[in-house]
Amino acid sequence: MNEQPNAESVPEESDQDRELRETLGTALGTAQEHLQQNGGFFPFGITLSNDGELRIVMIAPGEPDENGDVDAGQMLADVHDLLRQGRDDFRAVAVVSDVSLPDHGSDGIHGAAEHRSGEVLAAIIPYTPTTDGFAYGAMEPDTHEPSIWVD
Repeated sequence: MNEQPNAESVPEESDQDRELRETLGTALGTAQEHLQQNGGFFPFGITLSNDGELRIVMIAPGEPDENGDVDAGQMLADVHDLLRQGRDDFRAVAVVSDVSLPDHGSDGIHGAAEHRSGEVLAAIIPYTPTTDGFAYGAMEPDTHEPSIWVD
């Protein structure tokens, strides 16, 4: 007699869901590392190539304005443009940026992953500075519209 374990209780994760989760998780983790090491980070991307490799995509910041501030919004747009240009080489991408969270009274790491199949997964991790670095809140789901595999 051949008895199979009951697999109905645990839905199987699709390849797209796994790739989105891994790409977003890598992006959020990398942002936390940059925050801990440097006290901040500029927008960047993570790609999952067709051959399964995860790679970071960064843009050099432009010239600071008269106040010494860099245009992070322009950097974010440039990251999106670069990812759109190379999208045929990717199965999934994630874009991460540092955001202000007025409802939390803190800043946060915003990450949005997109799969070439059209699926999107996004999250925010609130954070606050501490004497030892940063304290992170619980990851919260967020909404996001596809932006890479759109025409």
